Amino acid sequence: MIACTAWRGKRYAVYGLARSGIASVDALIKAGCEVACWDDNEEARAKANPFATRVDFVTEGLNGYDSLVVSPGVPINRHPIADKAREAGCEIIGDVELFARARSALPPHAVVGITGTNGKSTTTALIDHILREAGVPSIAAGNIGEPILSIDPLAEGGVYVLELSSYQIDITQSLDCEVAVLLNVTPDHLDRYDGSFDKYRASKERLFAMQGDDGVAIREPDGSALDTSKWPALAGPHNAQNATAAILACSALGLERHEIEAGLASYAGLPHRMEIVAEKDGVLFVNDSKATNPDAAAPALAAYERIRWILGGEAKTDDLGAMEQHLKNIAKAYLVGESADLFEGLLAGKVETVKAGSVDKAVEMAAADAVAGDTVLLSPACASFDQFKDFTVRGDAFRAAVEAL
Repeated sequence: MIACTAWRGKRYAVYGLARSGIASVDALIKAGCEVACWDDNEEARAKANPFATRVDFVTEGLNGYDSLVVSPGVPINRHPIADKAREAGCEIIGDVELFARARSALPPHAVVGITGTNGKSTTTALIDHILREAGVPSIAAGNIGEPILSIDPLAEGGVYVLELSSYQIDITQSLDCEVAVLLNVTPDHLDRYDGSFDKYRASKERLFAMQGDDGVAIREPDGSALDTSKWPALAGPHNAQNATAAILACSALGLERHEIEAGLASYAGLPHRMEIVAEKDGVLFVNDSKATNPDAAAPALAAYERIRWILGGEAKTDDLGAMEQHLKNIAKAYLVGESADLFEGLLAGKVETVKAGSVDKAVEMAAADAVAGDTVLLSPACASFDQFKDFTVRGDAFRAAVEAL
């Protein structure tokens, strides 16, 4: 756990007790700070450190507190807790800002911050993997993996690789990244920015504004010239930008070309995101269960030829969106879940379809139809909640069905 005596001397209010909130309370208590906390969920409150006082700040106010540490999921653009903080003259920060203020007390290290609308998780995991393969102490944290304050400090020379959402950047003030990466910005989460794309982009751009003069800024790198075909886990044009960003970041950190290439070659990909599960008799089985909407599924459809496509679930839209331009790659679609009728209609006359019902049945049918060179792809373009607890359980079901063939 990262806990810093530099935090002492202030009263902290922690609002929102999901993973980052729980970790913030624990770290502040361990550092000897005075801490109160709250979450509207009674079960969440019960899980928090018992040495923190429980205070309903929306009701009681924030007078006397110096810092309000909020969960990134709290919509501070419209939540009453933000008004309470302003009334009390209480700054609003997050766990990443606490980490930033603790850095001077940690062994000498570097920070890579990665933001963007798409590709953050892959790029973060890839940079972390390349560093580890090269023998550099590294940890991926922030919006991926464990909350930053819950991890143990890295040894001297280590690198903290942080995936940062716009929500996290909004409540961070002083994170001076040695390398800052902005992958791309497309409209998303605009309800948090009063419907303004410009405000959303400005939030992402603040990652650069916090950098010192010696920081390296990698802004929307162009990956069009990079051929990723030799790295199976990085297939698809969208991964060219992710890989380019990782190459530039690791070069900036001092890695040699051969070290970077070795890391790219051995990268296995994120679980449930274009994850290669198996190859059987020349047929590739790919788990892209994390693709829960059409925009998220489109990259996988672009990455492979002759796809046996398993899709469906709890639909988020009533159209094909970005997937439509890649239908030429689909040999047949196997429809599952409550949206089977919807996709049967949307794909009529464009792609051959069959209603499979369940993921395991779809795998069985697709495998039976497949020939060498085909890819059996689970990329549902839908939420999983009609049949599964979450996308990870759905992806595990796909893996189990493939293993059972």
